[in-house]
Amino acid sequence: MFSFLVSFVVSALLTLLVIKQVILHAPALDSNFGGVQKVHAHSVARIGGLPIFLAVTISAGISAWRVPALTHWLVALVFCSFAAFIGGIVEDYTGSVRASRRLVLTMVAALLGYLLLDAKVGRIDFPFGSLHLTSVWIMLPLTVLAVAGIANAINIIDGFNGLASVVTIFMLASLAYVALQVGDMFILVTALMVAGATAGFLIWNYPVGLIFLGDGGAYFIGFMLGELALLLVMRNPQVSTWYAALLLIYPAFETVFSAYRRMFVRGKSPAMPDGIHLHSLIFRRIVQWTVGRKEARALMKRNARTSPYLWFFSLMAVIPATVFWQNTAVLIIFCLLFIISYVWLYARIVRFKSPRWLIWHKKDWH
Repeated sequence: MFSFLVSFVVSALLTLLVIKQVILHAPALDSNFGGVQKVHAHSVARIGGLPIFLAVTISAGISAWRVPALTHWLVALVFCSFAAFIGGIVEDYTGSVRASRRLVLTMVAALLGYLLLDAKVGRIDFPFGSLHLTSVWIMLPLTVLAVAGIANAINIIDGFNGLASVVTIFMLASLAYVALQVGDMFILVTALMVAGATAGFLIWNYPVGLIFLGDGGAYFIGFMLGELALLLVMRNPQVSTWYAALLLIYPAFETVFSAYRRMFVRGKSPAMPDGIHLHSLIFRRIVQWTVGRKEARALMKRNARTSPYLWFFSLMAVIPATVFWQNTAVLIIFCLLFIISYVWLYARIVRFKSPRWLIWHKKDWH
């Protein structure tokens, strides 16, 4: 827990410093209130990723000093993550880095992880055996797409205060627990470190949104999440590959489903932003029944009350993944159940047939 506490304190203090000195970050203020995915009513700094990255870097240095055996792994991982982080943080400041370029940079980060950390998709488990991959022409593209895909997926679900942060903390806690079970000290320390930095940011982000995660933060914690999940599974054969699949299925399936919806249902580019993600629908068609619609204070309440729906939904995958991390057959079943649940829920909400038990009235919040 030392890694978590150090990272938490450093991140909390650095985030507060950024908030207090927000005038120095005027280019990074999010003052666009009319976009399809905008749900805030005042200017907010969108560079929460900066204190998170710095906190992880500082904590990694302290951990390397305390446990020299981890030095190579920690330095290499932070170095790789910088490629994913830099594209996002530059976009947060300038607004001029296209999504395709940010995606390429996360792919470069995944490639560096492949080369420096041997983080690669080397096997796929099945209930009655495993398929071991040996060709670099298969492993390399699978690895790059998987890690970059998760980084992009965390950015996609980063739509409301506390949503991406809490979901990521849940997943990192699971990674730390499983790493403890198999004795993987590097994954354990790093997962706690990133979770601590994210939690330090979270206390200023939720519920009132004094600062946003931004693209830099989303790509950074998304890359770290994907890389750590991959490393844990591949370094420890007793951990099923379907553990990582189920653990990350909420952001991953949200991304795949969104791409399908945009391309084949709406006939648009999969990169075109829209306001009909699952979290956006919950915000507009469920939470609005408990709070007013347009007033700034009501908008802030709706923002804060949307995220808990998705926190609990993500736990439908995180909890069984954590409990059954060795059991491939059970993990596959839970993956299928999650996908069915997601599609059913999305279809009900988009057709204005939201389940009544999802609508919490004002008295339920007191």
